[in-house]
Amino acid sequence: MSVDYGKTLNLPKTDFPMRGGLPEKEPQILKSWQDKDLYKKRLNRNRLKGKKFVLHDGPPYANGGIHLGTALNKVLKDIIVRYYDMKGYFAPYVPGWDTHGLPTELKAIKEKGLNRHEVGPVVFRKACEEIAMKYLDVQRESFKRLGVMGDWENPYITLKPEFEAKQIEVFGQMAKLGCIYKGMRPVYWCPSCETALAEAEIEYQDDHGTSIYVKFPVKDDKGKLKGIVETLDNLYVVIWTTTTWTLPGNLAISLNPEFVYVVVEANNERYIVAKELAENVMKAAGISDYKVLGEIPGSELEYVVCAHPFLDRDSLVIVGDHVTLEAGSGCVHTAPGHGAEDFDVCKKYPEIGIVVPVDDRGHMTKEAGPFAGLYYKAANKAILQTLKETNLLLAEEMITHPYPHCWRCKEPIIYRATEQWFISIDKFRKQALDAIKEVRWIPGWGEERISKMVEDRGDWCISRQRIWGLPIPIFYCKECGKEIINDETINAIKTLFAKEGSNAWFKYEAREILPEGYKCECGGTDFKKETDIMDVWFDSGSSHIAVAETNPDLGWPVDMYLEGSDQHRGWFQSSLLTATAVRGRAPYRQVLTHGYVVDGQGRKMSKSLGNGIDPMDICKQYGADILRLWVSSSDYKVDIRISNDILKQLTESYRKIRNTARFILGNIYDFDPNKDSVSYSEMEELDKWALLKLNQLVAKIEKAYSEYEFHTMLHAIHNFCVVDMSSFYLDVTKDRMYASKPDDKARRAGQTAMYIILDTLTRLLAPVLAFTADEIWQYLPHTDKDNAESVMLNDWPEAKAEFENEALDQKWERILEVRDSVLKALEEARNK
Repeated sequence: MSVDYGKTLNLPKTDFPMRGGLPEKEPQILKSWQDKDLYKKRLNRNRLKGKKFVLHDGPPYANGGIHLGTALNKVLKDIIVRYYDMKGYFAPYVPGWDTHGLPTELKAIKEKGLNRHEVGPVVFRKACEEIAMKYLDVQRESFKRLGVMGDWENPYITLKPEFEAKQIEVFGQMAKLGCIYKGMRPVYWCPSCETALAEAEIEYQDDHGTSIYVKFPVKDDKGKLKGIVETLDNLYVVIWTTTTWTLPGNLAISLNPEFVYVVVEANNERYIVAKELAENVMKAAGISDYKVLGEIPGSELEYVVCAHPFLDRDSLVIVGDHVTLEAGSGCVHTAPGHGAEDFDVCKKYPEIGIVVPVDDRGHMTKEAGPFAGLYYKAANKAILQTLKETNLLLAEEMITHPYPHCWRCKEPIIYRATEQWFISIDKFRKQALDAIKEVRWIPGWGEERISKMVEDRGDWCISRQRIWGLPIPIFYCKECGKEIINDETINAIKTLFAKEGSNAWFKYEAREILPEGYKCECGGTDFKKETDIMDVWFDSGSSHIAVAETNPDLGWPVDMYLEGSDQHRGWFQSSLLTATAVRGRAPYRQVLTHGYVVDGQGRKMSKSLGNGIDPMDICKQYGADILRLWVSSSDYKVDIRISNDILKQLTESYRKIRNTARFILGNIYDFDPNKDSVSYSEMEELDKWALLKLNQLVAKIEKAYSEYEFHTMLHAIHNFCVVDMSSFYLDVTKDRMYASKPDDKARRAGQTAMYIILDTLTRLLAPVLAFTADEIWQYLPHTDKDNAESVMLNDWPEAKAEFENEALDQKWERILEVRDSVLKALEEARNK
């Protein structure tokens, strides 16, 4: 009778599947988390421990599905929050959404076929709210599918009455401090969207256009050119511009008072240009035969009068230190209605007014003379033709240069002076710059970047000429025209919005919103409401007060803001400005920045390239844990590459980690850590070595998590599983594990080490491989002190001093070196 010796061995046994089957399994795990109310249990576990970590969510726009950038962002946040939660911190995560603004308006127009000029504001705003809430729900389900855990049933939403009321309060506080004013200044203006834009709403794209050198005839030199020229005939100041359409707005020509200017003669004409740029100007004009008649300092040319090249008005020569020698002629076309520097320098000259010859939709007005009615782009060609016909065009060149575009509609924008509401940054610029120094910036270069932005930025234009947003809470007295904003009016609006939301502004007349019997200082009792709404960056920039400060579970300031690198000019900055204005410090202690997602070749994701990947498609094909693995394996501080090849490589790395877990589970199938554990002192030396390597891994992973260097963590775990475990320890212990008696002490020692290794490894993986770690946890045996319900309800592992043994480490390092040499020699012998 034959004996089946296989049955006498302790061969590995486990129901833990070899294949992850993540696309099918993860939704089941997700449902179990929801059924168990795991998020609330996590919070309650640490609520009274005295440690708190709050990551305040930067709200994405609820105007479409999620993309890889938002997926990267949310997973990074989830990894960090899960880590702190397991470390014993009370770590609530309240997700948020930005729901006002132009993207939602455009969706409402497109999806519902509405025209905002034809339907009333209440109807249009209702449609916008429906669109925002629709996509909010879409995004919420997608983020949950990624394994992101948070208070999904109670998110903060910028259109909610309680948020809007708090935002009105912040606005009122800033107004009371004198930070808010109404003024006429050039602002970014989108003709397509018919609204002003903030700097954070601008993105630059390469634009192909024409730069021109234009001759402005000198009318009156005030005697300053005497001795250089005998007559003013054919004498011109030459300006250079890349925005031909702004010439109808020209009122002056700016020179630098410190530069030397020359009068150059060629072709019976004389041109005034900066000395250092004269050669370049002549070259651009195709002129090689010219001579310099004389030199004169820029300061002496101030108040020379030129004639506008095609309109019946003068152009005054003025001076300003904004004029550079980087390009052009050193004589700057100055249109105060079309540029911030132009506007500022012209304010020093009372005789210069302001002309804005372009309307809301980008069409030239009557101030543009013969070009009235033309769209500004068409005016470029018409003006150029006129300059050629009148012989006032000295030269033209084709150029490619970065040009600002609206980040909503992607169309080019213009600079246009309009009456807008602004926040005066100078009121608290120093406090903001000081506050930046108190924050930990990750990476460190973020501090210099945002400091430079705050140092150089102009006042914040916060008004928008749209409908879907929070109204600017200001009234005007119809009797005297005075702007009305004070504690009484702000409190009335705040109370109304808290009750009914901001739609009430469009529903009621001014007298129905103001306190009963309210009178202006002039005695007037008839008022009208401001029609502009607030910049959406003021919405999200108020969230630290409207959400964090208001919610006792969160608190102010928060521990971390985490967003893409574009938010140094966006949410990081808008939050900093509102916080320093009304609270005197930054609203965050740490700011972590990540790069953009690009394809495998480093190219930006775009529809035209067809290289975009939907994160939900990744979940369907590979599983959310593979996407989470991609996030943690990437150095997020730079642009992060993704492709199907990269995802396949990560799937292979995942498989090796999973197989390590499965092999260990198979070897501890009959092990109960409460009864069968062997003390460290009684373990085999090899087991002690394995726990030593585990200890070193724990220290590395703790350092990686605490410094947010997740990609180094994954590399360390992968090497531990593949090199230390699979290739060595788990291989050489097979005889002991298989052939010994089930309760043999040496076997139990090996099982104890393996149990400790997998228990620790599962906890280390839990913030990243959220689904897989919880799956492993269900198959692991547990001690009485463990919470078997979920790995997330257990503590973070710590390195144990007992496992440290430098002599053992050095000994086994030498043994492994010999082993490697022997294996290499055997391999070479086989190949001979």
